[in-house]
Amino acid sequence: MSDGPDLFSASVDVNRFAPLAERMRPRSPDEFVGQAHLLGPGAPLRRLMERKQIVSSLFWGPPGVGKTTLARMLATGVDAELVILSAVSDGIPRIREVVAEAERRRNQYSRRTVLFVDEIHRWAKNVQEQALPHVESGLFVLLGATTENVSFEVRPALVSRCRVFQLQELTLDDIAGALRRALTDEKRGLGKRALTVGDEALTLLARGGAGDVRKALGALEMAAGLTPDGGEINVDTAREAVGTGLSRHDKDGDQHFDLLSALQKSCRGSNAQGAIFWAAKLLQTGDVVSLWRRLKVIAVEDVGMAMPEAISIVRACEEGFHSTGMPEGRLFVAHAVVTLATARKSNRAYAAMNAALAALEEHPNVAPPLPLRNAPTELMKELGHGKGYQPPWDFKDHYAPGQVYLPPPLERSVFYRPSKEGYEAEVHERMSHWWREDKASRGE
Repeated sequence: MSDGPDLFSASVDVNRFAPLAERMRPRSPDEFVGQAHLLGPGAPLRRLMERKQIVSSLFWGPPGVGKTTLARMLATGVDAELVILSAVSDGIPRIREVVAEAERRRNQYSRRTVLFVDEIHRWAKNVQEQALPHVESGLFVLLGATTENVSFEVRPALVSRCRVFQLQELTLDDIAGALRRALTDEKRGLGKRALTVGDEALTLLARGGAGDVRKALGALEMAAGLTPDGGEINVDTAREAVGTGLSRHDKDGDQHFDLLSALQKSCRGSNAQGAIFWAAKLLQTGDVVSLWRRLKVIAVEDVGMAMPEAISIVRACEEGFHSTGMPEGRLFVAHAVVTLATARKSNRAYAAMNAALAALEEHPNVAPPLPLRNAPTELMKELGHGKGYQPPWDFKDHYAPGQVYLPPPLERSVFYRPSKEGYEAEVHERMSHWWREDKASRGE
């Protein structure tokens, strides 16, 4: 039984009309681009292939780095039937069909089934649960591919039954090597056309893949189509083939949050070079909403009380960006980012809020002290609401020593501890003075 031609079988010629990326799909670990940590000598996936073994696995990594190819190589190596499903379109009815086919294949032909699920992070919870017992029983081996963090997007029960292999982003050299191989391969690639390509044009084609070797091979195929046999793919042709598309970016995926994290950590670390670079990349994706939202978070979380006006500066820059538009709008992004990266930093207000929330977890039902309570009626006044409150305006420096603002269990708690950075150094000095006054009022 078979679900279609096996492109990895030596007895089947690759369809000459298939796209170059499909024709050049690796057939062995040695042909694979990148991922030496998984497929190099002694690496885990290479050892499995050499021993003709297979285990349920999840392949997590960016698009175009070989997740589907790895699944096919593993299935072919153990002479198993590979069934490919899409998590987007295949639900419980298709799973039931796969189970029935796998049982028949096992009972009648003693042949294993490998189920490959693309975009497995999109598999609904009930579909994952339907497949789980058959993964546990070994009826089929499950291989899943995802661009999302499996810890967040795949059911823990399913993750626990699989090995997780993280594939790394391909480097420019990795992709350039794949393009050179496609140019010289006479059987599956473009070798018979005797094309050449200069270093600059090759780099353009490789960079145009944005980390996706399939996309780069597609650009090479287009450039080759614009070049006569025996000719050279020049820079202009390479640029025309690549086009001017935006960097690969999925605003709902891990890469989106990785970019935002890189921006924030660069600002937090006072590294203007990194901050402006990651801001430029986010700006290039077109997701300016997330960019400005994160800059406002950085202003209050990382710069904080060391420079309270940072949030106003960011908001003014955001307004300038939207009123001016691109390309000049990028200058407002640069101003905001450099301001945040080079400002003094304090996360003490952020830490204070976390400490207060933690205190509420322990004391969820505390009420304000009576002096702080509202007393709009005579009854409330009789109950002591507002009694003993000392308005600060009646005291020197507008501070009432000894006034209690926290409930009894937390009366001496300190949530906010100012640093000595920037403006907050002044806050530190004032609060230190107030603490000394409070102690004196208590006779300490």
